[in-house]
Amino acid sequence: MNLDDTIVAIATPPGRGGIGVVRLAGPEARIIAQPMLSLSRELEPGRAIHCDLIDPCGAGAPAREPADISTTHVATDAFVRPAERSSETADTTKTPARIDEVVVTYFAKPHSYTTDDIVEISAHGSPVVLRRVVELSLARGARLAEPGEFTMRAFLNGRLDLTQAEAVRDLIDSQTLFQAKVAAQQLEGALSNRLKPIKQKLVDLIALLEAGIDFAEDDISVAPDAIILDRIAQVKTLLTQLAATFTYGKIVHQGLTLAIVGRPNVGKSSLFNRLVERERAIVTAQPGTTRDLVSETVAIGGIPVELVDTAGIRRALDEAESIGIKKSMEALADADLVLVVIDKTQPLSDEDRELLTQVEGRPAIAVENKCDLPSTSRDSHPRLSSRAEPDRAPAEPSSPQRIPTSALTGEGIPALRAAILQHVAGDATTQLETGFLTSVRHQKLVNDALTPLDAATYAVAARIPHEMLLLDLYGALRPLDEITGATTTDDILNLIFSTFCIGK
Repeated sequence: MNLDDTIVAIATPPGRGGIGVVRLAGPEARIIAQPMLSLSRELEPGRAIHCDLIDPCGAGAPAREPADISTTHVATDAFVRPAERSSETADTTKTPARIDEVVVTYFAKPHSYTTDDIVEISAHGSPVVLRRVVELSLARGARLAEPGEFTMRAFLNGRLDLTQAEAVRDLIDSQTLFQAKVAAQQLEGALSNRLKPIKQKLVDLIALLEAGIDFAEDDISVAPDAIILDRIAQVKTLLTQLAATFTYGKIVHQGLTLAIVGRPNVGKSSLFNRLVERERAIVTAQPGTTRDLVSETVAIGGIPVELVDTAGIRRALDEAESIGIKKSMEALADADLVLVVIDKTQPLSDEDRELLTQVEGRPAIAVENKCDLPSTSRDSHPRLSSRAEPDRAPAEPSSPQRIPTSALTGEGIPALRAAILQHVAGDATTQLETGFLTSVRHQKLVNDALTPLDAATYAVAARIPHEMLLLDLYGALRPLDEITGATTTDDILNLIFSTFCIGK
């Protein structure tokens, strides 16, 4: 990627809107932008100027493509063949056509997002107008930006590290306010700041051993094995704690799927509607109303949860219901968390027992619905745990946590939401941490760093020479450098930034 190019892209989403922004970044950003703007004064860094957007080629004229932009991006005359210069001179007699009124902001390097000169043209959000600005920019020597190229330049120019650059994408993709807050923390460097002291401890240990090897003849003392093992253990402990945050961080980043299963007429669809807070699924007194999967994504504790309402599980009466039940079983198998809905007014049926058996050993909650109605027996569900409080630890796998609810009145729904959040978040202290792992890439690299540290521990115990021990320590340092991008390869960078939208 050539950082000396001037790049251009539409920075706002496709379609029509009140405002659309075209962004130019690079050494020629001002030179390329000025001919299409009727400026009353020069562009000043950090100031927005209201002016007209004009078409210097004249009304209806196509923007001329540069003859050759493969050499150097300088002023426009360098791009035009001699045969075209005469026609360009003739074009100056044309009256520039006014296209729109715009607001132009100029950010001078290095005080910009990419540390390059940046010009942002905010026009009315007409795709035709925005496309014309891009065409005029291309004709004067800019090139179209690749996906994520603005943020990649910010990374390559030292404006952001790689974790912060990835947080930009996460912030754009966030579906809930909590996800946005987490991404904003990462963008401020929360993960980098948490990694920094860990890396420093490792670097200090490497420096100590290197000094002992390089200056052995000068009688530089090396720490005894017990001290070395203690320092390795400190780094391992911190990395293990960081790796443990991925369970929660992955859910925060990606959300989770929650399947609502049960036999017909226990109130699955009513419970689904209550959690969604609108009449999303059809509810009737006729058993087997739901024949297909109905899904909706809601935020519970700031975490996106995809709720899946399923067909009632029983012996199918026809082919359509049989297909629906098959899909229900697939949804149960794929879900991160399962709500087994049971009719509290009736004793456990064979279908209930079969479902409870299938969720053993998996994250699951038994929802005793219709708790507003009298039960047919004193204890309808002796097999279930008697613990109904969501703030306690989840029940044993063979006895799912029980939450009495009423989808009709809303009783128990807050407790059910709290129980779902507890299954998602686990230890509440995790939610208070900043700088936790949300990316599979980060998690893998942390684990890649832990493996050489285990080898280093063995090497010290086996009294292996420090030259060999250092290989393991350097092997632990490299993955940590890759997290922030200090030693990341071009292939990894291209893979990461290709997932960005164009214009960011």
